Amino acid sequence: MANVLRVGLIGAGGIAQGVHVPNYLKCEDKVEIVAVSDVVKATAEACAEKFSIPHVFEDYKEMLEEIELDAVSICTPNKFHEPATLAALNAGCHVLCEKPPAMTVEEAVSMQQAAKKAGKKLTFGFHYRHMPEVETLKRFVDAGELGAVYAANVRAVRRRGIPGWGVFTNKELQGGGPLIDIGVHMLDTALYLMGYPQPETVLGVTYQKLGNRKGVGLLGDWDSENFSVEDMARAMITFKNGSSILLETAFAANVEEHEVMNVSLMGDKGGADVFPLKVYQEKHDTLIDISPSYLPKKGGHELQIERFVDHCLSNQQPISTPEEGVYLQQIINAIYESSESGRAVTIGKEEKV
Repeated sequence: MANVLRVGLIGAGGIAQGVHVPNYLKCEDKVEIVAVSDVVKATAEACAEKFSIPHVFEDYKEMLEEIELDAVSICTPNKFHEPATLAALNAGCHVLCEKPPAMTVEEAVSMQQAAKKAGKKLTFGFHYRHMPEVETLKRFVDAGELGAVYAANVRAVRRRGIPGWGVFTNKELQGGGPLIDIGVHMLDTALYLMGYPQPETVLGVTYQKLGNRKGVGLLGDWDSENFSVEDMARAMITFKNGSSILLETAFAANVEEHEVMNVSLMGDKGGADVFPLKVYQEKHDTLIDISPSYLPKKGGHELQIERFVDHCLSNQQPISTPEEGVYLQQIINAIYESSESGRAVTIGKEEKV
C-alpha cells in the first residue's frame, strides 16, 4: 500500500481552492497534489500557481491518461459529477465527489456500480457528518440513548441567502436550488443519524417566489433574470421501516433568522437537536436536557479530507457510501417529481440499491 496519496482535482473553482486543496495540504506528508484540471484553463492555472501544483489540464480525461493518480476530488458543477466520477474510477482512482451525488438516480446507480467494478472508494462531500455535534450524537443514537428514532425534522433555510457567485441558480448545470445545495447536507445528516433507512414515499413541493426578482442579497447580488431553480422546497418522506422526515429548505424565505441549519430527532427514549447539540430525555420522573460542555474543534471539511486520505491509504471504507448516495438521490429526485406532478411518489422496487 502506498505511503503517499497522489491526488488530482477535477474542477478548480471555489470549493476546490477554498476547501479541498487547503485541507489536503494539512495532511502534509500523506498527500501529494499532483495535478488539477478545469474547463476554464485560466482557473486551473491560477489554482496551480496558488498552491504549487505541478501539472495543469483543461481536459480531465487527458489528466487521467497522462498522470498517475491514486485519488481524485471532483469539484465540478453537479451536471458533470457522474461522467467525471466514472472516468476517475475507470482510471483506477479513489473518488471524493462533492454533493449531491448526481443529477439523476440512474447516474447515482451508475457511479455506485462503477465503484464496485473498479474496487475503488467512492464517497461524497457530506462534511456535516464529520462535525463534532453529529459525531457525538451518533454515539448517543448507536448506544440506544434515544431508543428507536422514528421521526426527524430537517431545516436548511436562509432569509436571503441566494449565492451571488458560481452556477448555484442554473438548473441546467446544478439540477436544482437549495434542496441540492444546502438542504442535501441536513437531509444526509438526518439519514445518517437514523441509520439511512430505505425511502418509500415522498410528497414534495417547490416554490420560485423570491429568487426571480431583485432583492436584498446577504450573499451578494444574484442574477434574478436567469434564476432557474427553486428558492424553497418542502417535503414529507416516509421510509420502509415506518420512520419519517419533514424537510424544509430555502435560499430565500420571509423568516426571522438569516440562516438555520438543523436536524431534530425524535425517538421513543429521547430526542435531540444537532446544532447546537442538545439531548432531551425523561429520567427518574424528570424531564432533562443534556448539553455537552466541550466538543472537539476540528471542522467537518478538515476531518472529511483527512479521513478520505486515511481510508484510501489503509483500504478502509469511508462513512459515506455509494449505496447511501443512491438512496439520497432517490429522495431528491422524488421531491422534484412530486412537485411537478402534484402527487406523492412511491420509490419502487426497481430502484432498490
